[in-house]
Parts: sequence; C-alpha cells; structure tokens
Amino acid sequence: MALAASLTVVIALGGCSAVGTLNALTVRGSQSVHAGVAYGPLPRQRLDIYLPAQAAPAAGWPVVVFFYGGSWNTGARSDYRFVGEALAARGVLTLVADYRLYPEVRFPDFLRDSAQALAYGLEHAARLGGDPRRVFVMGHSAGGYNAAMLALDARWLQAAGHAPSELAGWIGLAGPYDFFPTDNPDARPAFFHPDYPPRAQPIEFAPPDAPRSFLAAPVHDKLVSPERSTRQMADKLQAAGVPVTLKFYEGASHTTLIGAFAWPLRWVAPVLADVAAFIDQAPPR
Repeated sequence: MALAASLTVVIALGGCSAVGTLNALTVRGSQSVHAGVAYGPLPRQRLDIYLPAQAAPAAGWPVVVFFYGGSWNTGARSDYRFVGEALAARGVLTLVADYRLYPEVRFPDFLRDSAQALAYGLEHAARLGGDPRRVFVMGHSAGGYNAAMLALDARWLQAAGHAPSELAGWIGLAGPYDFFPTDNPDARPAFFHPDYPPRAQPIEFAPPDAPRSFLAAPVHDKLVSPERSTRQMADKLQAAGVPVTLKFYEGASHTTLIGAFAWPLRWVAPVLADVAAFIDQAPPR
C-alpha cells in the first residue's frame, strides 16, 4: 500500500519514472508480445501486439487498438506495456500503437497514422486470433481524441480503406473532445494555435450510426474538462441515438485514470474492470 500510494503521487505529478516502475511491476498477462510491428513505412509507424495467454473463443478474442496521450508531442508505445498486459490478461488482443508527434507533424497527420494503425488491426485481427467483428479503438487523453476522431469522423478510416461501421465500439478515457481554444501550451502548436483548422474536434461529429461508446473521466480532471468534453460528448451521442456508457471516477486524476490499469493502482478507480465489461458486453458489429 505504501508503494501504491507513492506511485499514485508520482504519477499524479506526471513523473516519467513512475511509468517505468508500473511496467516493471506489471504481471505478464499475455502469452507473447510482438514488438515493433510496422503498420507503415516510417519509424514512428510501429505497434506492439499483446496476445492473451488463455485459449481464444471460437470467434476469436476481441481486439483493442490503443493510443496513448501526451499532448501530441510526447509518448512511446513502450511506456504503456502495463495497458497491453492488463487487457491481454482480460482476454483482449491488444495493439499499442505509436504515431508521429509534433514537431515532426501537426494535425491531421497524427490522425492519418492512427487510422493506418487501426486499419492494421482490422485487417490482421483474424490472422492474430482476434474476432474482426469485435474490434475497438481506445485512447487516453490525446489518444482519446485520436480514437474519437477515427470513430466519429469517417474521413480518416475511409482514407485507410475502412469505415467506422467496422468497429464494435470506441473507448475514450479523459479525451479532449471540445477544447478550442486550448490553454494547454503543449497542445497549441499541434493545432496551429490560434488558427485552428475547421472540423478538427470530435464534438463536431455525432452521427447516429456511430459505434457504441464508452466515455470515462475523473471528476476532478485538471487538464481536460470532464464536463465540457466527456459529458458533453456523451450527451451529444446519446441525443443521436448512439448507445453510450458514461463513467466518472471520484478518486482518479487525469494521469492515474490510465495508471489504474496497472495492478498497483487498481484501487484508484475500477476503470479496467469497466472497460473490460464494456468490451465483453458489446455485440459484434
């Protein structure tokens, strides 16, 4: 408990060393990890694949393609092994993907990368032992934005030869869905502040045929407004007739919301159990 409390404080303050500690303490939940698999020709177009240790169901494991946060200018897939292992332990074939970041690229290039990574998951699900009818896109923070845009704005998956209708659902954890103009100095250059591009926010898209949605946020998120982004996005989708599961967590922060996927921090919020239940209960597309 002392270790867990210390980790909570460090992660809440944004400590990178705590992520390494979480990964070091992570119990292996996969039978194997295929690291650095290319989904495109560029160095950042790589993903890691976590295969569940248990036998696959007859139709295959559900599949999650996960995108991490970092204000579109930091992050690496290797930092999120604890997410891949946690989901694999729940019987979810998980792909943790990198994407290009600022200053190498700006909007919308990181969405193009994300669409290619998700297309890889859709196209290779069956070969990997997954169920191609039960593919989900998931993200935290900036990665939650990426996941939302792929699920709600058909432009990006169409460019990769696919469509949001192929998804069984999408999962957004503390994602910024309505945030222009942003006061986050790290995120501003990725969106050409103050000249924000049009049609660049998920809140602008809530089609009635959007995939079913799981939206979650900390009650007291100090980085991304849970009311303006998560609740408003959920309300707009529900008004369009889209099935939405909405969760708010009292004890979590913006960073510990994703940290709670690691076993030392699962007492912070039951987000892993809630995400796993959403995946289990979602019908095939």
